[in-house]
Amino acid sequence: MRAIDVALSVTGADKVNALGFCVGGTMLGCAAAILAARGERKIKSLTLLTTMLDFTESGEIGLLIDEASVASREQAIGKAGIMPGRELAFVFSTLRGNDLIWPYVVGNYLEGRQPDAFDILYWNADSTNLPGPMYCWYVRNTYLENNLRNPRKTTQCGMVVDLMQIDTPVYVLACREDHIVPWQTAFGTTRLISSEVRFTLAASGHIAGVINPASRNKRSFWIDGKLGAQPEHWLETAREVAGSWWTDWNAWLATQAGGVVPARSPLGTAQFPEIEPAPGRYVRVRSD
Repeated sequence: MRAIDVALSVTGADKVNALGFCVGGTMLGCAAAILAARGERKIKSLTLLTTMLDFTESGEIGLLIDEASVASREQAIGKAGIMPGRELAFVFSTLRGNDLIWPYVVGNYLEGRQPDAFDILYWNADSTNLPGPMYCWYVRNTYLENNLRNPRKTTQCGMVVDLMQIDTPVYVLACREDHIVPWQTAFGTTRLISSEVRFTLAASGHIAGVINPASRNKRSFWIDGKLGAQPEHWLETAREVAGSWWTDWNAWLATQAGGVVPARSPLGTAQFPEIEPAPGRYVRVRSD
């Protein structure tokens, strides 16, 4: 919510078209519900990429989370400290060990071959530490107890959260081979939000399905299925379109955006001046 306020201040816009990816989408959904409860209409539209708001079927990672493991983390870092990013990265890699671990053990360690550079895997390995209290609250209220989907079950930022209060248009993207956010689970968002939802299913997995530039014209996506209780019925009634889902999202986003204006120069404002060129020094920091 702080980021939304700064963006509005710098740009002079009235509202933002906000986007969240994976856990970022979960956090954005919560933020949108909080703002709605406060009566603050700062969001024009939401885009949720490979995001879970209903954790009923959380995929393989849900098998690794139980009451004992969460309670142990709460005791260790629930009040302070961090959840090391390297641990999270290892967990996600083990979910696809035959693709992300063992080929490199055989090729690099046993055969002495340097693995080829792969930009998506490099990005995948760029993990981030999480605040301990945030991590513990998150895993308990999502994967373990699935409280977000229940109206008024959680209190966040002093507000009782009800996702049904979100009344802005929402674009939901899922990926058909996603092993972290099963596409059927992402589809569940269409039943948790009262506003208009456009659901799109992309080919490929959690990262490659999203990072699919329209200029390369790769893969395909499915749209215009019949929304309802069953994701499989949606897929049966959807139509497949060749190329990247970006084209569909761009057309949808154009209906939510205001007029086009020239990029502002200099960047920032007196209150929020430019700090340094992108991507910023924090991207280059290595954490122990």
